[in-house]
Amino acid sequence: MYTARGTLERDAAIEKYGPLVRRVAAQMIAKLPANVELDDMVQAGMIGLVDALSRYQPDQGAQFETFAMQRIRGAMLDELREADWLPRSVRRNQRTIETAIRKLEQRHKRPPTEAEVAEVLEMPIEQYQHMLGEARGSQLVYLDEFSDQDAEDGFLERFRIDPGSDPSMMLRDDRFRGALIEAVEDLPERERMVMGMYYEQEMNLKEIGAVLGVTESRVSQLHSQAVARLRVKLRGWA
Repeated sequence: MYTARGTLERDAAIEKYGPLVRRVAAQMIAKLPANVELDDMVQAGMIGLVDALSRYQPDQGAQFETFAMQRIRGAMLDELREADWLPRSVRRNQRTIETAIRKLEQRHKRPPTEAEVAEVLEMPIEQYQHMLGEARGSQLVYLDEFSDQDAEDGFLERFRIDPGSDPSMMLRDDRFRGALIEAVEDLPERERMVMGMYYEQEMNLKEIGAVLGVTESRVSQLHSQAVARLRVKLRGWA
């Protein structure tokens, strides 16, 4: 895999790591609206892979796959940002939901119910659940993105890769990990189950729905609400 100068041989690496690009694209597309094309994500990811090949230095200690994952994911997020894939109204709705949840948690010192959130938003619970369903895609969020920034275009902008930074550093911070674990444990039981099945057991929405006896759309709503709660809890970690 290496040339005489110790650099990765491009064609062999692309052939070897191409499936990694497709796997990352498939995982990402599952969290996005239907208008986003898998092929577009794969193409962007391949650009990230080529960029990783040109920048990787084996003497820096990191494994190439770990380094490449960051570049691949970053390239896909750049593609989404440039395509303006998420309506601004959905981003506003996500912030509205989080504001309502934060207000109720401060008032009641516990996770609010859907009915309570809907009441604060002055809408029927069915309309609130529809908002949660539309929020799918805005949940393309990783654990290093808990900022108070409110700019309309800031959501994906904050995912751009800084060549001098390592986004996994925060996950290695014991205090952050502890806060995240506590926030997940504080979720209502059904939402906690959804997060566990989705992220730990890597089950899809249909499989989770079968376990819980609900529809895929309902699982999506529960996931959106769980992520909103976690974002509220972890806003101080920026």
